[in-house]
Amino acid sequence: MLIITTHMDMTYKLAMMVRFNMIDIHSHILPALDDGAKNVEESIALITQAINDGITHIVTTPHIHLGRYDNTIDNIYTQFYLLQQYVASKNLDVKLAMAAEVRVDVAIIDLIENKRIPYLGKYGKNNCVLLEFPHSHMPPGYDNFITWLGEKNITVIVAHPERNRDIQQDISYLNKLKKLGCLLQVTASSITGDFGQRAFNLCEIILKYKLADFVASDAHNVKRRPAVLSKAYQFICNHYGEAYATALLYTNPRCLTDALFQKYN
Repeated sequence: MLIITTHMDMTYKLAMMVRFNMIDIHSHILPALDDGAKNVEESIALITQAINDGITHIVTTPHIHLGRYDNTIDNIYTQFYLLQQYVASKNLDVKLAMAAEVRVDVAIIDLIENKRIPYLGKYGKNNCVLLEFPHSHMPPGYDNFITWLGEKNITVIVAHPERNRDIQQDISYLNKLKKLGCLLQVTASSITGDFGQRAFNLCEIILKYKLADFVASDAHNVKRRPAVLSKAYQFICNHYGEAYATALLYTNPRCLTDALFQKYN
């Protein structure tokens, strides 16, 4: 696990009353870039939902999935800037920052070499990339790719490992990823069972052995993929302790993204 340095005695009810400062590091709230928000109205609905849930900081992480979502750092920033201005005009009490969820692909090596990947934050002196593996499998050579990134002083944050079928069937992948220096980001809705029994079961293992470093919403839409973290926070509090819940939803995300939010606010 990344960092556990603070303890905050907070329940779901209190979070609603005093705005427990949860930080969401993975969301698809930028409009018309991927399978997330389709327009600015959906973006605002997701942001409003997040604020009501006690989320004060959101990193927008649209897909960079070459051949499917061919987003670039430039068009992501354009949409981010427009949304940020719109949010300010609505006086919504939230801080936004920009990164991307990057699908593993040998072709992204050129983007990395040319500094065209928007990083999620810093882990020590390393830049961090939010890396997505296919849901169906762990691709051959994934370990070599992670090692190459490490040699470039880039730390991998693995997006939603609990939803990968190979990892569900063979949990030794988790130890392999950790030995490669990866950090793990679990989806809040997986913790609460909304991604099915296999994802939930794997979450229980990841949380029990404190392998997770972050919990994020991976929000796409208000109904099916909501911008909600408080339910996962309460579940972790109840089963694994408030200190761990606070680390996963506030302390660790804050350490990761402090400089990122300073950059964009």
